[in-house]
Amino acid sequence: MEELRFPIGKFQHTGEISGELREAWIRDLEDLPARLSEAVAGLSEDQLDTPYRPEGWTVRQVVHHVADSHMNSYIRFKLALTEELPTIKPYEEGAWAELNDARHAPVEVSLKLLEMLHHRWVMLIRSLETEQWDKSFVHPDSGEVKLATNLGIYAWHGKHHTAHITTLRERMGWS
Repeated sequence: MEELRFPIGKFQHTGEISGELREAWIRDLEDLPARLSEAVAGLSEDQLDTPYRPEGWTVRQVVHHVADSHMNSYIRFKLALTEELPTIKPYEEGAWAELNDARHAPVEVSLKLLEMLHHRWVMLIRSLETEQWDKSFVHPDSGEVKLATNLGIYAWHGKHHTAHITTLRERMGWS
């Protein structure tokens, strides 16, 4: 079950975050909309409404969750860049995934949103000066989070959820 839940493993990083690593993570963010679109390409409505694991979200909910989550992260970046150590508001991702839009909206809505969001987000993060990567926000549950670390978390997050879909396709034999 853990393999289905974390098909690429959990996010892990310790130590210094180099400019090269940041650049790789930025490319991951830049590529996510296309990779996620490719992962769901050609799926039927029934397939989109299939959970990626027992008691997990459907493919449709996963796509909408990625958009919800990445919108929140983009805002967190902007808050950290414009305020001194802001405390961000977490959200109940499980409850958001149960709302009508996440359960029933066409995935194309969130795919298009991600395309435009990531275009802006990557534009913003490519403009950052080295010292700005040390800016932080406070997450009430996990403490202070530096922007460089948050970049890595969201580069992983996109690949993590894309893998939920691609591994489901492989297991189900959906070409």
